[in-house]
Order: sequence, then C-alpha cells, then structure tokens
Amino acid sequence: MTNNPAWLERLIEMGIAAGKNILVAALIFIVGRYLVKLLNMLFARMMMRTKVDAEVQTFLHSLVNILLTVLLVITVIGALGIETTSFAALLASAGVAVGMALSGQLQNFAGGIIILLMKPYRVGDMVEVQGTIGTVREIQIFHSILVAPDNRVVYIPNATMSTSVIVNRTRQQTRRLDWTIGVSYGEDIEKVRTTVLSLLSQVPQVLNDPAPEVFVDEMAESSVNILIRAWAKTEDYWTVNYAVNRLIYDEFNKAGIEFPFPQTTVHMAKD
Repeated sequence: MTNNPAWLERLIEMGIAAGKNILVAALIFIVGRYLVKLLNMLFARMMMRTKVDAEVQTFLHSLVNILLTVLLVITVIGALGIETTSFAALLASAGVAVGMALSGQLQNFAGGIIILLMKPYRVGDMVEVQGTIGTVREIQIFHSILVAPDNRVVYIPNATMSTSVIVNRTRQQTRRLDWTIGVSYGEDIEKVRTTVLSLLSQVPQVLNDPAPEVFVDEMAESSVNILIRAWAKTEDYWTVNYAVNRLIYDEFNKAGIEFPFPQTTVHMAKD
C-alpha cells in the first residue's frame, strides 16, 4: 500500500476540519435564526406588557433585531474557525471608511433618538412633512414609516423627520374648519349669515363651543367672499367638511342665494 505524501494528508485533515466547521456554522446559523425570531417575539410581548409607547416599541424592536443579527453573524464566523478577535480588528481598521459610508444612517439613528425624546409625533398620528401626508405606522431606528391616505407606504429617514417642519394634524382633540364662499354683489348678507348658521346646526359633529362664525372676508372682483369658521373633533374633520360643502350648495340654491361666476363687460364702440 502506497503511503500518501505528508502534504496530501495535511490537506485532507484541513478539508475534514473545514467541513466540520462549515457544518457546525450552518447548524448555528439555522438554530440562531430561530432563536433571533423567538427572542424578538418575546421582547415584543414584554414591551406590550410594560405598556411602553408604540413608537418606542417599534424603535427598540428594530434595534434589538439588528443587534441579535450582528451577534449571530459573529458567532457563525467564529464557528468557521476565523478568529473573532482578528475579525474585530479588521472591522476596527475599516471603521473610518465604514463610518463615512454610513454617516447618513448614523444621522438617521440620531434623528430617531431625537424623535423619541421630543415626541413631535406618535404612532397613529397623521402628519405632513415636506409635502407628504400620512399616518405614522412605525418609528424604526433609521426610518419612520407613514401610510398615505391612498394606502401607499412611505419610508422617510429619521434625519429628515427630525429636522423638517412637521404639521401634526391629529395631536389636538379639536380642529377648526374654514370655508370661503363667494356670493353675488347685492345679496342680503344677513340672510346669507343666518342661512349658514342654520345649516351648520344641521351637522351634529359641529361643536357649539367655540361657536361658529360667519363674516364678510373680502370684496373680490366678481363676488363678496364670506368666511365661515366652525370647530369639530379631529376625527370628525373630513365628515364635517364634506357635509357642510354639500349643505351650502343645496341650501343656497333653495334660499335663492346666487353663486357668482367671473363676468366681463364688453363695451362696443360706435363708429
């Protein structure tokens, strides 16, 4: 029987050792993924039991998921036979480059912390930021997730959310609605006022305190513009808006109050 060369035996031994390491690493990865999911679920339940704010829950859940995943990756690398200390040194040496590449994400992370501390909005609030309107669904470590009225999902970086002008449409319990309605010159303003107040009283969601207001706002080119102000609960805002628009159109027609339209008078010169 021919003896194998030493280098071949060494190669076979290395192959067997590598195979064992790969098998162990694969097993650790499979079990680790299951444990990460289990720990995430347990952490979410714990957060719910402690009644932590929803925006804090989503932020911490996202952070814990990333930390557990990083820990799993390091464990798998160690199981492959790669020295984790060497791996950590490699990451440290590349830290500057990685930091520059992820500088935007670090700003987003800092923005998320600012949002949680300052609380300009919470999960469930309807906000407007840079022309985008939506209901806040989650505040993650890098992004805030908004659901637009047409059900589009919008991801906005936390750095943007923490530095932009944010209009929170649902933070207050009540909101004021304004309508500007044009009536023709010559209309009885008191009749217009009483008609408007009467139709506002037909909408149960309109609040009596503060009381609705109706007054002349502007003498425009083709109309006298009437400004109407009324208050409603925030959740009734759009219901009141659409109901009053419809009633104004119907009741003005019934009362004979004319809606103006732009007119131009042309004088014909005689020869």
